[in-house]
Amino acid sequence: MYLKYYIVTFLFLAVLPNINSQQFKINDQELFEVEVRVVNKNNNQFIKNVQISVNAFVTTSSNINGVYKVKARVHDELVARHPDFETVRYIIKSDEEIKIVVEGLPKESKNGFFSFNKKKKDIYIQLVDSANFYKEKDLDKSLCFIEEALEENQSQKRNANTYKILADIYFYWKQYDIAISNYKISLQIYEKTETLLQLAKTQFLAKKYNESKETYKKLKNKKLSAYDKVYVLQGLGDALLIQKEFEEARKNYEEGLKIAENKSINEFIPDLNSKIASVYAKQGNLIKANSAYSNTLKIASEDSERSSLEVKQEVADFLNETMQYDDEIKLRKEILKRVDRNKIVRRKRKKEIKKEEKSEEKTIKKDSLTSQKLNYKIGNAYVLKEAYPEAIEYLEKSIEEADEKEDLEVQKHATRKLSEVYSTVGDYIKALKTYREFVDIVDTLYIKKEQEIYQIKRLTKKIADNQSRIAILEKDKELSVSKINVAIKDKELTVEKSKKQQIAIYSLIGGLILMSLLTFYKHRANQKQQLANNLLALKSMRSQMNPHFIFNALNSVNSFIAVNDERNANRYLSEFSALMRSVLENSDEDFILFTKEIELLELYVKLEHNRFQDKFDYEIYIDKTIEIDEYRIPPMLLQPYIENAIWHGLRYRKEKGNLTISIRQKEKDAISICIQDDGIGRKKSLEMKTKNQLKQKSKGMSTIKNRIAILNDMYQDKISVQISDLNEDGSGTKVELTLKK
Repeated sequence: MYLKYYIVTFLFLAVLPNINSQQFKINDQELFEVEVRVVNKNNNQFIKNVQISVNAFVTTSSNINGVYKVKARVHDELVARHPDFETVRYIIKSDEEIKIVVEGLPKESKNGFFSFNKKKKDIYIQLVDSANFYKEKDLDKSLCFIEEALEENQSQKRNANTYKILADIYFYWKQYDIAISNYKISLQIYEKTETLLQLAKTQFLAKKYNESKETYKKLKNKKLSAYDKVYVLQGLGDALLIQKEFEEARKNYEEGLKIAENKSINEFIPDLNSKIASVYAKQGNLIKANSAYSNTLKIASEDSERSSLEVKQEVADFLNETMQYDDEIKLRKEILKRVDRNKIVRRKRKKEIKKEEKSEEKTIKKDSLTSQKLNYKIGNAYVLKEAYPEAIEYLEKSIEEADEKEDLEVQKHATRKLSEVYSTVGDYIKALKTYREFVDIVDTLYIKKEQEIYQIKRLTKKIADNQSRIAILEKDKELSVSKINVAIKDKELTVEKSKKQQIAIYSLIGGLILMSLLTFYKHRANQKQQLANNLLALKSMRSQMNPHFIFNALNSVNSFIAVNDERNANRYLSEFSALMRSVLENSDEDFILFTKEIELLELYVKLEHNRFQDKFDYEIYIDKTIEIDEYRIPPMLLQPYIENAIWHGLRYRKEKGNLTISIRQKEKDAISICIQDDGIGRKKSLEMKTKNQLKQKSKGMSTIKNRIAILNDMYQDKISVQISDLNEDGSGTKVELTLKK
């Protein structure tokens, strides 16, 4: 049954018997405070936890008398939302008290109503309030409260509201796909405009632009407040713009702008002007784009809010794209002054605006309104202008501030740009020094990104587990409802009581078995997924090693061709093709027989010895007591170590060196494979690489380490490797690999 509601308004201003003076009138643009009461007609009790909103202002808190206070202007639309009644909309006419009377609700306090005398608490409202409270602080706690709320037997509207709050939680944690799924569940249970609005926004952020566009179009045809209309038109314009439907995007922006100007919804006006200008710019109409951006700047300069700075940033970006560097620099310096001034004001009023600071910090993080980013962009503009002294000044400022605030992204870009500027002006010492700093920052940033990826993976797993629990909980609820229905039918049909009891018991057992199977298959699926990930990683590494090996071998062929040694080139190619055939045959295997690996090694060492006969001799020793056939080894595992010994150790010796490969029994179930050379050693090899200015660092050793790590994880520490210098002076290298059965 749909709930009926009535809106009754009462004026607080006393009407005097004799009115001799002019009545007070409120300007349409003037903000004033409005008091709102929401009461249940059945018992005249006021309703708590109603969401009262006017434009962007939203509150759910009332005082002890049940009065909500909001800021509004004449002609603004007030919206009251609650899980237990239809959304109420009212156009504000003056600073009157507004009373919303809801009819058709139960008299008891079970559905969210508070009596001033009894103060009975609604458990459901407490649970969803707690879920919202912990949304940003503790994901697990927040989801636990949602689970408890779902366990309660609530109305359709409340269940829809619970799934919307669950989706809001996932939205905050940027789990957009799961959020979309829960918004859709909420809408299936009970459709509400605010849920559709949030769904459209989430679809856009999840890059599902077609779906977002269709949802916004659906909203456009609904009865909306002026604020929501502007919001929908802007969102639809964004979805169309990103799909390059420029004309349609501009029409929606202009329609939204018209409503915003008529209804004095000022917070949208600068942004919509900027978006219209952006459409013109993307269409190549720079005259109209410049005109629209000029209008945007004029509006933004009249606005003291932070949003005006963001709009000015968009204009500055446009000036940069259109090579209007002088205007860009001037505008960015204005923005920088405002940001610095706001920073000083915030420091002075730190205690007074603690909450505001937190929300502003979030805004700062999401965009480029930081002094380090602004200084970088100003410096970049000077670089494009070829005004290098000014560019250096601002880039150095950017680096210094980014270092203080640990903003590695900006510090990285500014340092790289500064190195390029120093190089351009001919100061190569500073350019090199700055470039080294850039490399250090990149390394630090890489480590930080790896940590962030790990944290995201953990969070994603936690969220997936919680979502699974909630899904199982919903199935439990369905099962409980089914049992209740069976019990009711038992009372009505006494003749079939025994049979229906059996059905109920079997259903319960089947449900438990099903839950057990689901848990088992989920666990097995997780194990399979982990194994699949490891196998994929191994395949990727093997695919990296094969081209690497082929490239080095072809270099050898090339060297024979370069000296017109056709016979050796042909012989080398023949032996190389035999080696490649064996390598490719084993390329899909995690492990091969150790005898096969020895054959591959013998063929590979023979190939390299043919090329570098004057550089080394080699010996391969295998302990005859070892039962070689009982051991298996990953293919091409030893080749990179031998390659390193030849190419980076023995090749650089002045006299002829020696390479020894020995295979001995180490323990009962393990053998030792020792690769030993008397080359120049690792340290000297690294110095030689620097002198020759090698352009590409070999990835062979890092790939081998990763392969061994994954294989040990999958097969419980089957392989271990130790690398050491052979002599005290650093010459010679010894690689000892232990292989278990």
